Amino acid sequence: MRVAQPSPSTIDEAADLLRAGELVAFPTETVYGLGADATQGQAVARIYEAKGRPRFNPLIAHLGDIAGVEAIAEIGPLARRLAEAFWPGPLTLVLRERPGSAITSLVTAGLETIAVRVPSHPVALHLLKAKGRPVAAPSANRSGHVSATTAQHVAADLGESVAMILDGGATPHGIESTILDVTAERPVLLRPGAVTAETIAEIVGALPVQSAPREADRPTAPGQLESHYAPTLPVRLDATSPREGEALLAFGPYVPAYDGPLLNLSPRADLAEAAANLFAALRRLDKSGATGLAVMPIPEHGLGAAINDRLRRAAAPRPPTNPSRSVR
Repeated sequence: MRVAQPSPSTIDEAADLLRAGELVAFPTETVYGLGADATQGQAVARIYEAKGRPRFNPLIAHLGDIAGVEAIAEIGPLARRLAEAFWPGPLTLVLRERPGSAITSLVTAGLETIAVRVPSHPVALHLLKAKGRPVAAPSANRSGHVSATTAQHVAADLGESVAMILDGGATPHGIESTILDVTAERPVLLRPGAVTAETIAEIVGALPVQSAPREADRPTAPGQLESHYAPTLPVRLDATSPREGEALLAFGPYVPAYDGPLLNLSPRADLAEAAANLFAALRRLDKSGATGLAVMPIPEHGLGAAINDRLRRAAAPRPPTNPSRSVR
């Protein structure tokens, strides 16, 4: 594994590694992505192996512009309005895959739809344009674990499974993209994220329909599994004060006095600041020596919906592990 500062030469080197079927981690404006050439089945299979990710869980294909998306997916009028409003940016659209697309079926998990995004981070855009092909890139962390917002998080989770990590510093949004299914007349919100439902409503004229719970064995987009984004410690939500031995994840100016491990997502109660700090704070408190993690209430409006979605999944019952399964 090589950790490299982004430059024209290192980004071109990363593009060459992707063409050769290797895995490359890179920053986006949301979280770090674990990239593989989306047209190479063996390369994409390495993503699942490195993350320990179930293969029924589809991936997001990242492209450098709308023209690249049009080559692999059908963009209707609604999708085009959203793409023109939010791309490049932290919005993922689920579209009908174009017949004859070169995308390997491992990216779509055998579905007839494909999740696509044009990220706005300059390193990601440079890499995608240098690569010239779609890049499948889920979050660069172990499956179900807290997402990576720094290169150090990637290295700690994935180690030698990755050929190169482009270290672009901490990601600005710190929370994953919003995922919208736009295969019908009205968009369906599959995952809340860095673009709020209220902002989407300004473009489409109404709040997107909230998706119904999906079968755990058949998600239609990333981030829909009940247990996800989870630290090692058990998570207790809506805590007004920590219990003995717990670490406290606080929010806002009014925090109970506590001499144990404590981090405040935003002392000013700024939801954008809280989202940017969320995953790094979960990782730090997970290593604090506490017996559990108490989380103060977060408002449900705006970015709070995405933050609470991640916290609810972090607190969900963990799926049983299979000791016979080998995960690198």
